[in-house]
Amino acid sequence: MSLTKTFLNRPRRVAMAAGLAAVACPLAPACAADPYEGEEAAIPATANFDTGRFGGIRQKLSDWDVMVGAGAIYMPKFEGSDEFELVPIPMVSATFGRVTVDPGGLSVDVLNSNGFKVLLKGGYDMGGGRDEDDSDHLKGLGDIDAGAVIGAQLSYELGLVELYASVDKTIGGSDGLLGEVGANVSHHYDRFILSAGASATVADDNHMESYFGVTAAQSARSGLRQHEANAGLKRFDIEASVTYMATENWVIRGQAGVGFLTGDAKDSPIVQNDVQPSAMLIVGYKF
Repeated sequence: MSLTKTFLNRPRRVAMAAGLAAVACPLAPACAADPYEGEEAAIPATANFDTGRFGGIRQKLSDWDVMVGAGAIYMPKFEGSDEFELVPIPMVSATFGRVTVDPGGLSVDVLNSNGFKVLLKGGYDMGGGRDEDDSDHLKGLGDIDAGAVIGAQLSYELGLVELYASVDKTIGGSDGLLGEVGANVSHHYDRFILSAGASATVADDNHMESYFGVTAAQSARSGLRQHEANAGLKRFDIEASVTYMATENWVIRGQAGVGFLTGDAKDSPIVQNDVQPSAMLIVGYKF
């Protein structure tokens, strides 16, 4: 998953999901946006690398692809906001065979053959939902609770390009359904991984009405005009990232992207700006 993709309430949920998975992406099969498999082979061995890490608990942590890290994302306060905030990102990720666990939940690699991957995933909608106290513009709209999320993802790698499609169902909160299709390209150069991608997101009636609809009661409380938001295409996203493998263990990643709200989402009176930029910087340590 990628910036303000993942993660997808999109800027917050996707951005956080992306931040949590982005640096761990070389290790986690759940990553759809940046196919880093084999990146260790692209990192030349040097005498400075810590060969003593093999053995004991450090060997176990290495076997489990454990990564810890932290960073921050600069992004809109809510989807459609013209105000921005800096959100810290803690990150812990580990992989046990076909199962990857991170703060957002777990994913299971059920198929990985001839370039095709199928993942099943489940967890909590970290950063999801929306609080009317997030902005004066949201006053009177009420809160949208976060919830559990279950989903699946199909991807196909063709050389440097990866095509993917995913679906995520929120249980609780908006009870919404999100679908995403996209393509990404990634290139290794020395210790750098350069990536870029584009995607489109569709949403069902529950998600659209929860985040972009304004009922008569909400209109009376907030002063915003009534608006009915129906299922359909919600947004397009483009993004680019640079990952630097500073050492065998330390990874630094910078990522920037912009989303373009469309359809009933763009026309909603809740939306102050239909162009949604974001940027992320995160540092991780890979055992």
